[in-house]
Amino acid sequence: MTSPRGRTERPEARHQQVARNIRNEIEAGRLVHGTALPSTRKLAEEWGVSGFTINEAMKVLAEEGLVINESRSKRVVHAPDQLRRSEVRPQRPRVVLIGGYAGSGKTELGRILARETGWPILDKDTLTRPVVEAALETLGQSPHDRESQTYLSQIRPREYEALQDAASENIQCGNSVIVTAPFIREFGDAAWMARTRAFYEAAKASTSVVWVYCDADTMLTYVRRRGAARDAFKLADWPGYLGTIDLDFRPAGAHLVLDNCASSRPLQEQAKELVKGILADEGL
Repeated sequence: MTSPRGRTERPEARHQQVARNIRNEIEAGRLVHGTALPSTRKLAEEWGVSGFTINEAMKVLAEEGLVINESRSKRVVHAPDQLRRSEVRPQRPRVVLIGGYAGSGKTELGRILARETGWPILDKDTLTRPVVEAALETLGQSPHDRESQTYLSQIRPREYEALQDAASENIQCGNSVIVTAPFIREFGDAAWMARTRAFYEAAKASTSVVWVYCDADTMLTYVRRRGAARDAFKLADWPGYLGTIDLDFRPAGAHLVLDNCASSRPLQEQAKELVKGILADEGL
């Protein structure tokens, strides 16, 4: 489940990158069981790759049983497990903090864990983006700004405060909760990590810190495809953006690393192991 610091990077086959991202979307419930996938041409446009690459990715997913070819031109998502619901109730609430760089797959992991456990997911962008965009416009900034000092000093701290307050409210109700955000600054700050663990411990909740590791090529494939306005700055100079991040970054203190590179085990398998580890910690 861990990825060693200093891992040697190698380019992953593009069709494996696409297959992994589509697999994650199926396992996270974004692509629903029984849904017909777009045509090869449309998928190629969405992912910015050739039709051949899409066909190779579909072969991988078909071999795994996640996609069924009903006809020459119709492919359907096959994920009957999505219809099953389960709820995990630890002896005391668990807060799972999931961090990672843009396009690493942290939100997909959060959704997969939510489906595995029945716990609510609090995603930073989903929870705060409309208010953040309005606040930035009020301050005379672009609503898609995530790099200026105005955003970093005035807006960003409030986003994370909102996440913590929402998580606390769930804990007070006895609910475990999954929180997804980049957490770059926070996870690198040993004092913040210690305060956060103590805060939740005082509320009689346990904390699990998870970092999602992903290679640069696979991240780029996903970021390009989602086409979010907030990513324009990164996509305008991807090599420059990579120069500002540390792919070998790991959180301070106790944590787990899930590897979401195209050559790694499916994210759902790693998520299941994570849940088992949480239950083992609780003695369940």
